[in-house]
Amino acid sequence: MLVVKGKQVLTTLADLVNPRHAALVLVDVQNDFVMPGGFVHRHGFDVSPLVQVVPRIKAVLDAARRAGGFVVHIQTTFYPDLVAESPAALHARLVRMGLKGIDVESPEKVLADCYCMKDTWGWKFVDELTPLPDEVVVQKHHGSAFIGTDLDLILRSNERKSLVIVGVVTQGCVMTTTDDAAFFEYCPVLLSDCVASQRPQLHEAALLIMSYTKYVTESSEVLRLWAKSRER
Repeated sequence: MLVVKGKQVLTTLADLVNPRHAALVLVDVQNDFVMPGGFVHRHGFDVSPLVQVVPRIKAVLDAARRAGGFVVHIQTTFYPDLVAESPAALHARLVRMGLKGIDVESPEKVLADCYCMKDTWGWKFVDELTPLPDEVVVQKHHGSAFIGTDLDLILRSNERKSLVIVGVVTQGCVMTTTDDAAFFEYCPVLLSDCVASQRPQLHEAALLIMSYTKYVTESSEVLRLWAKSRER
């Protein structure tokens, strides 16, 4: 830890992931994004990179629980008839679908197959990562888990200074949440082997961009440090 003008700055990985002031944040590890039969798979993408990351996330989650860590599960949630999506949000969805600049004759049909509809199978967390009754679940309606949610309030109320971030998808909600964590004055640590995407090139590009200003490491290092913290 470094002291600058009387301010304590977390510098080492051990400082950053210390369970006393770190939170583990799991982003959108839901059936629609990860599992065969979910939204991503139904739209023709190979979900094997997403499926493969689940056991590694589970190992991190189990270790955090053993170390007495503070765990937050982020859950993308949409409602019928697009009632929570603004015109700007719908525009962004069309762009992601490759329909930028295209005159769409039937936008309702294009947008009808929504993902993570509340109370559906696709909205639920994958079975291996089901939250425990005493763990926090934050439902979000935008890419970043900080926008329009109580996440910042919950973290500050529990004196969290840094976040260990895992989940899907790398170039989407993981990246926006990691960026906003820094903007909201938290120190984010991204576990590179515990994030995934159905688009390998965007996954690699996002990791490269985030590694420029964020602490990016592999889960083995964090698991080692949390195991040591339990031995003390």
